Amino acid sequence: MPAEQALADLNERLESASPQEVLRWAHDELGSGVALMSSFGLEDMALLDMLWRITPQARVMTLDTQRLPTETYTLFDQATARYGIKIEAFYPNMDDVRAMVEERGYNLFYKGVDNRKMCCAVRKVEPLGRALSSVDGWITGLRRDQGMDRGSIDIVEWDAAHDAYKISPLANWTFDQVREYIDENSVPYNELHDKGFPSLGCAPCTRAVQPGEDIRAGRWWWESDPNAKECGLHIVEAATHTPAV
Repeated sequence: MPAEQALADLNERLESASPQEVLRWAHDELGSGVALMSSFGLEDMALLDMLWRITPQARVMTLDTQRLPTETYTLFDQATARYGIKIEAFYPNMDDVRAMVEERGYNLFYKGVDNRKMCCAVRKVEPLGRALSSVDGWITGLRRDQGMDRGSIDIVEWDAAHDAYKISPLANWTFDQVREYIDENSVPYNELHDKGFPSLGCAPCTRAVQPGEDIRAGRWWWESDPNAKECGLHIVEAATHTPAV
């Protein structure tokens, strides 16, 4: 764990750095011990392109919940072909999935926040714990302008739950800056973004948003609390490695 002052000094230095400079720091500091944890949204594709230009051997991980949109799986193939990467995919424990579904149904998440959080814990949080057990740092596409608790993130944080650095090179970028990078560099992206999906997740839990709606409005849209649009991957609390089902 880095010293608190050292981390503060690092963030002060990187606050004015470009995302590429942050990624260069991560590569120089952690080498193959750092990985991009990608949901293959616009932010993650921009970061993949930037990281690949620094090191073609970049490690890219993803959580395949088994309920992603077909368009997301298509992008997996496109990214593999474009960048020559091997995606390290992590899947939910199928015994946990089976127990959850048998007890509460396939679409349990529509039946209450607790059910939705259980599904996210089984399909995302537990696999994330396994994925991050092999790294010293993970790169995320979080931005402060996404709202919720993300508004106060540092570029480099210490993730005590996973004993690793958590690095957000795009923390002080806007959505428009991300989109501009994608367009200028002809980066492949999920075609759902052109159909009103600014944020992507599992197929049954994500919808298109209307003009003027918050960019996270399409995530778990049936829930009433707009400040609770998180699945648990970016909550500061310690990760659960054995979800209760």
